[in-house]
Amino acid sequence: MRQTNYGGNGRLRRSINLPFLVFYGLGTIVGGGIYAMTGKVAGIAGLYAPVAFLISASIALITAFSYAEMAGRYPLSAGEVRYVDAGFSRRRFSMLIGWMIIFTGIVSSATLANATAGFIVDFIELPVLPLRAGIILLLGLIACWGIRESVSLVAIITLIEVGGLLLVVVLSRQELATIGTRWRELLPPVGAGDLAIWSSIFSAAFLAFYTFIGFEDMVNVAEEVKDVRRTLPAAILICIFLSMTLYVLVALAAVLTVPPQELAQSNTPLATIASWSDHMLPPWLLGAISILATINGILVQIIMSSRVLHGMANGNEAPAVFRRVNSFTRTPLEASLFVIGLVLFFSLVLDLATLAKTTSAVILFVFAAVNASLLKLKWTGKAAPDGVFTTWWGVPLLGFISCSGMLLFKLVEFLPL
Repeated sequence: MRQTNYGGNGRLRRSINLPFLVFYGLGTIVGGGIYAMTGKVAGIAGLYAPVAFLISASIALITAFSYAEMAGRYPLSAGEVRYVDAGFSRRRFSMLIGWMIIFTGIVSSATLANATAGFIVDFIELPVLPLRAGIILLLGLIACWGIRESVSLVAIITLIEVGGLLLVVVLSRQELATIGTRWRELLPPVGAGDLAIWSSIFSAAFLAFYTFIGFEDMVNVAEEVKDVRRTLPAAILICIFLSMTLYVLVALAAVLTVPPQELAQSNTPLATIASWSDHMLPPWLLGAISILATINGILVQIIMSSRVLHGMANGNEAPAVFRRVNSFTRTPLEASLFVIGLVLFFSLVLDLATLAKTTSAVILFVFAAVNASLLKLKWTGKAAPDGVFTTWWGVPLLGFISCSGMLLFKLVEFLPL
């Protein structure tokens, strides 16, 4: 791996401990995705939506173990760039991975900004374009202000987001109690004539995978984490286990409470679940939590993209101006401003459905590359530093196969047969 350049006006501040990092990670994963995508997944998979979530969760979980080891081996910003560089020593390929990560962060922020503006306009009549710009600029200002301040806000909103998901589960507890008699409805048939059903389930899983994207963003604040070789791997695994448990419960609550096609037609599917329950709940409550969830997603993605850009500049893979760290805020100010400007631009042209599919495809490619890189490191006998979390070589192999297989399945869907 090439020597990284840590020049510039200063170093990033190490101020994130394990609890804050877990909140940051959950805020990245439990963002606008689950609040917006539950209905769309149910619309494709029907009652088998929980199975689709389990498939996507399994793919994410396998790759999370690979990320946990790589984060301990190379605790640096622009994590995926460093990981792929370590495994393959191909500068152009590493740079491609880095720019792909930055791209997904920018378009995710832009689309979530559009979704947030749409949610707000449902409550208050405001001009949409200035509202989108105001949301992005305000959250960009917070991201520039400081990492601890940003992560503190993310932690507060994450508590509200998770509380909203738990509220949905509690409101649907009577329906969830019927699993003992309805579980056969939730299991797809297995047979030669059931390929169409499984094709729909895998299509839904591809979309559901978007809701698990986020744990990989945690590695890009590595240079701001205390005791990073221990804290970062632990936080990654804690976050992925918590999110997959929450998501499967919410998916079960959704399909057991509301007809899947009605969920598919709702812009706020979790609010629809609440409205079907027998409990009195203000209709605006989960709508407001959905707004906070998308706001959280925007903030986290801006932070992530700017840190990847900063890390790439440190490795001479991006313009040197993005290497600078502001002496007052101790944040990569130029990198943050560049990202914010692109988010503003893309917010005018992208929509949520296109984003989810594009982001899932790009991230699956990145995940396959990271798994392949760790596999090569293990096969060539490059040992991890003492005390670093390690996993069996079969994990990155399975991760590579599962991510590549999901990508291939989606490609085959588009091919004329």
